[in-house]
Amino acid sequence: MKICISSTGKEKNSIMDERFGRCQYFVIFDTETKEFKALENAGVTSAHGAGIAAGQQIVDEKVEVVITGHMGPNAMKVLQGGNIKVYKGQGKAIEEEIRLFQEGKLEEINQAGPAHFGMGNRARGSW
Repeated sequence: MKICISSTGKEKNSIMDERFGRCQYFVIFDTETKEFKALENAGVTSAHGAGIAAGQQIVDEKVEVVITGHMGPNAMKVLQGGNIKVYKGQGKAIEEEIRLFQEGKLEEINQAGPAHFGMGNRARGSW
């Protein structure tokens, strides 16, 4: 199984990014090979449709699970179309998020949050 975590960095000790469509990197962990792989987010520089671009990138990687903080409606539609489950992370290091998922301690996200979460909503204190 491949698990993708939205990340602030490329390493397995990097911190999970609360954003999905606007995170800098995706770190993918393969539970069979125990290997980590980091990808730059294709959607991060998009003026519009960042969630769609990011979601399609993850579908193309044949990931089965995504761990992130927030998921916008467009990204959620793309991931649900690819039968990818989304879980709410706790803002910890990538390795810790994977451990929490494997222990069943992360909550599944079934509904999208507000659109454009990663475009400045932090400044308004909405998270």
